[in-house]
Amino acid sequence: MRETLVLNASFEPLSTVSLRRAVVLVMQEKAVVEQAHPGLRIRAAAVEVPVPLVIRLRRYVRVPFRQRASWSRRGVLVRDRHRCAYCGRRASTVDHIVPRSRGGGDTWLNTVAACAEDNGRKADRTPEQAGMRLLAQPFEPTPADTLLLALGIRDNDALPGWLALPA
Repeated sequence: MRETLVLNASFEPLSTVSLRRAVVLVMQEKAVVEQAHPGLRIRAAAVEVPVPLVIRLRRYVRVPFRQRASWSRRGVLVRDRHRCAYCGRRASTVDHIVPRSRGGGDTWLNTVAACAEDNGRKADRTPEQAGMRLLAQPFEPTPADTLLLALGIRDNDALPGWLALPA
């Protein structure tokens, strides 16, 4: 199912919703379409709506300040673009750099995406002990980064001018 970015009335990214939910918000006049898929439209008996990529709420919604993105296995795979941190192949598992049995936790800086083969080869050791090296260092994404990654946007060039992030 397509994901649609939801912006606050102030153009601040809030979340992503399903295509169905985005259309409902537009039909209830709670949101307006800021960017639509070119050439795609949803048609019903008496209405025709562009397929939304980005919608903006008409009224401002107060959101508690989110300083950190919450950790999740899916989030780690998306952050690392489903690429193994050890060999670069397609990753389907999450590996703990410092194993949980040795005090390592489920944190952004201690987990990387890994293919099942490399995850099994590393086993219950650190990369140094297993003789493996990381191709890229893990990082903690901001809440805005996680929204963009969830939408599949990899760089600022994919964003429309009015939504582009400062360099």
